[in-house]
Amino acid sequence: MPFPRGKKPSVTAGSKIPKLRGKGIENQEEGPQVKRSSSPPQGAPKKRTAFVDLTNAHKVHISLPGTKKNSLKKTQKKKATSTVLDKNEANLKKSGSRAQRVRRRRSRGGEEEAPIQELVVVEAVPPRELPPHLRRPQIPEEFDIDSQHQEDPTLTAQYAKEIFDYLKAREEKFILSDYMSIQPSLNSGMRAILVDWLVEVQENFELNHETLYLAVKVTDHFLSVAPVNRENLQLIGSTALLIASKFEERCPPCVDDFLYVCDDAYKREEVIAMETSILQALEFDINIPVPYRFLRRYAKCVSASMETLTLARYVCELSLQEMDLVPERGSLLASACLLLALVTKELGGWSPILVFHSGYEVSELVPVVRRLHSMLTSPPDDKLLAVRSKYSHKVFFEVATTPTVDLDTLERALK
Repeated sequence: MPFPRGKKPSVTAGSKIPKLRGKGIENQEEGPQVKRSSSPPQGAPKKRTAFVDLTNAHKVHISLPGTKKNSLKKTQKKKATSTVLDKNEANLKKSGSRAQRVRRRRSRGGEEEAPIQELVVVEAVPPRELPPHLRRPQIPEEFDIDSQHQEDPTLTAQYAKEIFDYLKAREEKFILSDYMSIQPSLNSGMRAILVDWLVEVQENFELNHETLYLAVKVTDHFLSVAPVNRENLQLIGSTALLIASKFEERCPPCVDDFLYVCDDAYKREEVIAMETSILQALEFDINIPVPYRFLRRYAKCVSASMETLTLARYVCELSLQEMDLVPERGSLLASACLLLALVTKELGGWSPILVFHSGYEVSELVPVVRRLHSMLTSPPDDKLLAVRSKYSHKVFFEVATTPTVDLDTLERALK
């Protein structure tokens, strides 16, 4: 029960007031906010202000008679803790790996110590030599064109030579012949018109050149195994370009875009059905090596300028319309186009570094180079103007207007 303000509490006979018993602590300060008590009469209970403020009880420092016992308990607790730590360290040492400790066994009767068992060291097995087909090709220093790009991971300089060797080996699987014999309703002129239209679509959609070359390859491989009607020729070409776009482009055009360029001559279901037919006919293997990839690689070997490379690209893109060049391998066709561009620009002939990276000698390129020269010197067809118009632009250095090298100069370079 709280006491009324301004009055001192009366002490009754039955009330008990807590007493602090200790030697010489009656007049000591009990805390920062505890008043010093006056000496009480002999036999009277000691007084303190409001029984010590309970809110400041944590600040009161009182030494009690049992302090020595508490300190003794703390000392014993420290000893017990140190004993536990020592035991833990001993257990850790005992639980160490067998390779890091040595056990000594003492025999009975004071005999000598048992010998320590020695560890058996197993020698590392030397690596086996790789088979020849898995070894990296040795490139002479004068023919190494990728060492300067070792720090660029996007160019894969460590594997560039092996990648193009692999593509060149894959060409053997995709060799074609003149398939017009199994196409009664088609001829080489119709195919050339289709390729010319594909070049125009590629330019309008701003597709990669690899997409155009792959679309022509897909079309030729499908026509070599499946007879078709001439009414479906544009459907085949546009669907092949759709497949190539999905394979090469980062953001390929959709089906509706190809329906639009075909002037809605076909339905969406027909395009999807033709896509299925082409992929089944090619057994879903559409990673066909194209001449454009080899052309860029070989131009890098001689550090050809962009104008020289563009001239070779112009010749190579014109060759897509020629039916008699369909059976040629892409790497061989690219080599012939580059050689013709080098001779036209008076930059020399087929150097040893080109022989090393392409694998072709000049004698192997002569027939194709002569056929390409004949293509350039022949009068242009009024129905096939897409390629010439494309490479007459300033973006392509107007290489279509470059005079063709005369035949005598070309023959001297081929000898």
